[in-house]
Amino acid sequence: MEYGSGIPVRGAGRRAANHRWKVLGVGFAANASFSAAFSGIPTTAVFLRSGYHLDNHGLGLVLGMLGLGIAVSELPWGLLTDRWGDRRVLLLGLLSTAAALAGLALFVVPTRAHVPSVMTLALGLLLVGLLGGSVNGSSGRAVMAWFREGERGLAMSIRQTAMPAGGGLGALALPVLASRSGFASAYAVLALACAITALFAWRWLHEPSHVDPDDARPARTTPAASGTPARVSPLRDSGIWRVALGAGALCVPQLAVVTFGTVFLHDFSRAGVLAISVTMAAVQTGAAIARVWSGGWTDRRGNRRAYMRACSLLTAVLFALLALLTGLAGMHHAALTVVFALMIVLGGVSASAWHGVAFTELATLAGTSRAGTALALGNTCVFLTLFLTPLAIAPLLSVGSWPMVWAVASACALAALPEFPRTAPKDDVRAARACDAT
Repeated sequence: MEYGSGIPVRGAGRRAANHRWKVLGVGFAANASFSAAFSGIPTTAVFLRSGYHLDNHGLGLVLGMLGLGIAVSELPWGLLTDRWGDRRVLLLGLLSTAAALAGLALFVVPTRAHVPSVMTLALGLLLVGLLGGSVNGSSGRAVMAWFREGERGLAMSIRQTAMPAGGGLGALALPVLASRSGFASAYAVLALACAITALFAWRWLHEPSHVDPDDARPARTTPAASGTPARVSPLRDSGIWRVALGAGALCVPQLAVVTFGTVFLHDFSRAGVLAISVTMAAVQTGAAIARVWSGGWTDRRGNRRAYMRACSLLTAVLFALLALLTGLAGMHHAALTVVFALMIVLGGVSASAWHGVAFTELATLAGTSRAGTALALGNTCVFLTLFLTPLAIAPLLSVGSWPMVWAVASACALAALPEFPRTAPKDDVRAARACDAT
């Protein structure tokens, strides 16, 4: 139905139904392109350390700058998305990120004659994080605008699988490029990916001018006219804050596995390179499958909150068991290599499966017109966790070794449980639907 006409237009409805998948494809590609950078660059750590003459402290600094830049910029980008629209912000973010990566390729690569300083590299990666923080909120808002309730969980979960997919591609390609062709080629490939995605966004991403005739929401009902309360800013909504903070807490066990899972398997369980690679690949593959499945399943059942609570509880139990097994293993842990690998896979998948569902819940609570801010708030909490978790693990290892690390991860998952109340307040749901209809 075209806005304001009151007349169903079947052809327009079919075009909208087809076009929304292109929008989802753009959102997926945008997240994958940037994920290849922020998840792929750390996989070149060995070559970064040798090529830029870094010590371990310098390496930690430059890698941390990516996560810090994203965490700092997510919220401003989200606010700007709700003001300017998702198309403008996504195009600006992708093109500026591509320019920043191209600048690294041209001016911040080590050569025989000159090696850039650690601060130059750190500031360059910080800039990439600051600009790339635009991708999540703007692409998520676009998906929310084109998909209706009952479909959004699946769509947002598919979009969220771009994170492990892009990170996996970056992990496969960037170390090879950095070792064989130098960092100029690695940065250039990332810049090209962002630029190509921007081209598709320019071609396909625009605000929907019609809605599906099967969508029961009225075309121009305002909150005042429908008798529902006016929607406050997501930054003043306690329900949105609770889901965002819960997501940040639940990311601790996930990121403990992603950042230090290989170290645990190598140092503690004496796993070989092949076993470690298979285990971590299983974590990423399982997480991607679980995200897509959970989106469709919660769409059909309307139980996003119950699903997030289940993930929190299951993750807490699995990591508590891992802490217990690690503590009981003592010096005979080599015989339990397979058990530890299985626990890492189960815990990692459980701690990663909820992302699409949680971000759908955030956007639904806020309403489509304010989804950019809500999604940015959630991602700010997630990337602050990405910045802080690796920093906290080293002291925990020195104090209590691996049982302490996994016990703290379990406690964080359990702390997320009360942040996902069983039902959303009715006023929040009514206001969000009215906001969507505006």
